Amino acid sequence: MEEFRCHQGGSFSRFLTQEGRGFSTPPFLPDLARLEEAFERLKKFSAPFPDGNDRVEVNPSLELLRLSWVNLTTLWNSETQKKQPQPGKNWALLWRHPKQGSLRVRAASNEDLLALKMVTEDITPRNLAQEEGMAIDSLQEILDRAGRRGLLIAPSSKIRRSPGFPAGKIKDENYFTASVFTLQWHLTQTCDLHCKHCYDRSDRYSLRLHEGLEVLDDFSRFCEKRHVRGQISFTGGNPLLYPRFPALYRAAKERNLNLAILGNPAPRERIDELAAIQPPLFYQISLEGLESHNDHIRGQGHFQRSLEFLDTLRDMGIYSMVMLTLTRDNVHQVLPLAETLRHKVDLFTFNRLALVGQGANLHLPEKDQYIAFLESYAEAARTNSVISLKDNLINILRYRKGVEPFGGCTGYGCGAAFNFVSLLPDGEVHACRKFPSYIGNVLLDSLEDIYDSAAARRYRSGCNECRSCTIRPVCGGCMAMAHSFGLNVFEEKDPFCFMAQAGARDRKSPGAQPP
Repeated sequence: MEEFRCHQGGSFSRFLTQEGRGFSTPPFLPDLARLEEAFERLKKFSAPFPDGNDRVEVNPSLELLRLSWVNLTTLWNSETQKKQPQPGKNWALLWRHPKQGSLRVRAASNEDLLALKMVTEDITPRNLAQEEGMAIDSLQEILDRAGRRGLLIAPSSKIRRSPGFPAGKIKDENYFTASVFTLQWHLTQTCDLHCKHCYDRSDRYSLRLHEGLEVLDDFSRFCEKRHVRGQISFTGGNPLLYPRFPALYRAAKERNLNLAILGNPAPRERIDELAAIQPPLFYQISLEGLESHNDHIRGQGHFQRSLEFLDTLRDMGIYSMVMLTLTRDNVHQVLPLAETLRHKVDLFTFNRLALVGQGANLHLPEKDQYIAFLESYAEAARTNSVISLKDNLINILRYRKGVEPFGGCTGYGCGAAFNFVSLLPDGEVHACRKFPSYIGNVLLDSLEDIYDSAAARRYRSGCNECRSCTIRPVCGGCMAMAHSFGLNVFEEKDPFCFMAQAGARDRKSPGAQPP
């Protein structure tokens, strides 16, 4: 076909119409000429793509052609395997990808056509599911895939940093707008472990199943209005000990939410039951160091059970994560543990101990010791692929070395009440689970009202001492650390911060317990 397209520098359609007379031509050439003409129009498309729209729209560059021959797009598209044209009615799609800018040509699938029909005729997944007896999540995923292909243009996320949020030297807009919102749902206080650093052993009742279903509907509405993908990280206690957990898990799947589990090692049959509904996006467990120290914190035999469970997750193809709570007693075991996990887990990281609950009886490293640890941890991450960067203060090291920042704790520095909230078993909503940060209750108000509340906005803004920092959008320190040392979390920064700033005082080493 290439010689037709390139003949005398002209298009294939021009060759066909002007020079193709007088000799026999394949019968599919007129349709191929129409593709050529549509492609020429697409190359000239320069209209702006919708920005700030409040609903899903069809890509304005999209052209839909009805053809009488199949496989023509494989001849046209160099990225697909060439197939012989055959008679048969079908549709071809041509469009410019709104983000990547590339020109696309492909045969329309039934899924593509359904997505376009739903948007052009304003048919919601919920209504279509009720009319046709289809699964809502399947229909929503069809729209999502069409959006990722660029056939549809989704509204911009409304989870955005406020206009007055300090940008410092961070210019990447990806750090100011979130596409996913996470609800970390602590379903129950019930747990099969009795960890020495547990931050909450209070006696809280759990929402009943019908109340949990109402929370799911409320969360789905919130995400739909904010134009974000919703994710629920089920945790506890041990979320698998919540009565009717499979029913709640299934209901969340039916609402097309991303699902993750932060729990304890469990029998394979329990994970099989959940995976049959929908494999979790990831399953996270915790280890607190090498075997002796870990079992001292989490109970005898926990370390070996965890390693065996990680093998089970890998065998099942479920993404596995291990979280460590950093203390003075295990800071030297973090990197040896990372080596042990090198071929057993997909991701390993840590959080600093919050001095609340049982955790108040343990100790954090001295500040200098902690900074030295961060240096070695960040260096080890260069050669051990399972080590993940999470602590916001690592971005100080990267800034000093002139290295591009990473997203920090939640992808946006401190994400408390921004792209993340914690829901406690009894309905309380907190900006962060690591310290008391109450912003509302789902039994009293909607998540939308809670998110828009003055309390949530206050946590979202972070502390005043961080406002002038050049890396604020990817840092913000940890408010749980400020709370741990009796500081005002809205005014005073993370006491472990070591970012040199004009006019900002550097606190004394916070290694000792607060008064």
